[in-house]
Amino acid sequence: MEFTDLIRRRRMVRRYRPDPVEEDRLNRILDAACRGPSAGFAQGQSFVVVTEGSTRAEIARIAGEPEYLEKGFEPWLSGAPVHIVVCVSEQAYHDRYREPDKLLGGRERDWPVPYWYVDGGCALMMMLLAATDEGLAAGFLDLDAAGYRAIKKLLAIPGEVRPIGLVTVGAPAPDRTSRSIARGRKPQHQVVHRESWGSSSAAPPG
Repeated sequence: MEFTDLIRRRRMVRRYRPDPVEEDRLNRILDAACRGPSAGFAQGQSFVVVTEGSTRAEIARIAGEPEYLEKGFEPWLSGAPVHIVVCVSEQAYHDRYREPDKLLGGRERDWPVPYWYVDGGCALMMMLLAATDEGLAAGFLDLDAAGYRAIKKLLAIPGEVRPIGLVTVGAPAPDRTSRSIARGRKPQHQVVHRESWGSSSAAPPG
């Protein structure tokens, strides 16, 4: 698939057919996620893949799917054949930037931006695009603090590893369009600033 088509076709999908995802397709999606950039090549991202039905059902319960159904929506998490919990390790970045080639004045750099989350987001987007490229669909869900604690316990995620969200993957089924879509996508001139904030996004003359 052409890259521009891939970007335009990707969307968040919240309803899936029950068909299992073939292992080779799933592995290609995971390989793409592992190829995202990471500061200092710290590679502090990790992924917990869940396909077992009872575990997916428990994740759906933790994430509040019963309340979701009460609002009239179709099952999302319990119906998705694959769950991928995206995780990051802050410690991996501290360890990497305490190595000799990364020290600044003999010390670890400051972290005004927590790049473990930035890189986690990069891995997440690679995964969403790869799923679309495989002819599948994907969605993303975040949880509240209690939900993340429950997920860590359920999946035996180590203490210093932090889940940052859940990706669902599968063959798409007809679903209800999110009301958020009605907001429309902001035009480029509203979000792109050239040279300084508030300037026009129009490309300079050729």
